[in-house]
Amino acid sequence: NDPVALREAGCVCDGKGDYKGAFEYYTEAAKLGDVEVHNFLAKSYHTGEGVEKDEKKEVYHLERAAIGGHRDARYNLGIIEGNNGNFERARRHFIIAANLGDDKSLGKLKKIYQIGDISKEDFAATLRAHQAAVEATKSPHREAAEANVEYGETLFFG
Repeated sequence: NDPVALREAGCVCDGKGDYKGAFEYYTEAAKLGDVEVHNFLAKSYHTGEGVEKDEKKEVYHLERAAIGGHRDARYNLGIIEGNNGNFERARRHFIIAANLGDDKSLGKLKKIYQIGDISKEDFAATLRAHQAAVEATKSPHREAAEANVEYGETLFFG
């Protein structure tokens, strides 16, 4: 009954193309309280891999992950809200994700700032929070791990 182990087992299944198996592991991990796995479930509902596509369930799982602090889920909610014409909600999602260090959200906010839909003060505050979040995650161990991942991606994916 280890939610992290179940999530990882789901990732192994996903990597092998066993999307139904992955979905089952992800669902069990979510039942045991794994917040991060909600982002994986949202992806499953978005793509229809292992389960029937369902936008409402996708958004539900994105919201659960976002509430738990998952910045990619928060970014994706911003995209969905923007596509639905809810620009204020989209902007708020991007601000929260950028404050957590998400570069994609910061890029969206730069565009929003350029068209005048975010104040200079709010944009500046978000830039400062983004930088602080990025700085807080820097460590020699993290940089070494990222270098190994980049090396592996170059090695295996060209």
